Amino acid sequence: MIPALVIFANPGQHIAQSTNLIFFIPTAVVALYVHIKNKRIDFKMTGPIVISGLIGAFFGSRLALTLSGPALKKCFGAFLLVMGIYELIRKDTRSLQSKK
Repeated sequence: MIPALVIFANPGQHIAQSTNLIFFIPTAVVALYVHIKNKRIDFKMTGPIVISGLIGAFFGSRLALTLSGPALKKCFGAFLLVMGIYELIRKDTRSLQSKK
């Protein structure tokens, strides 16, 4: 959603990312409900994940506020590139393991 917002509406990187986060909340709540209903959540891992997520969100938001719009856009682009490469490598590794 962020690249589409920036390309088509050009609201600025900070607004695009915050808008994306606001629209993510209802989706996350529904997904959480479905996963709890289907018993697919390991509640023993919930605490550490929530705590590390809150700490990461706090420091990430502080960092985002200190960056200019263009710098934030470059950081986000680099993040997407790294995650894309990671997904390609991970999927390639999975396909190799399934062939064995």
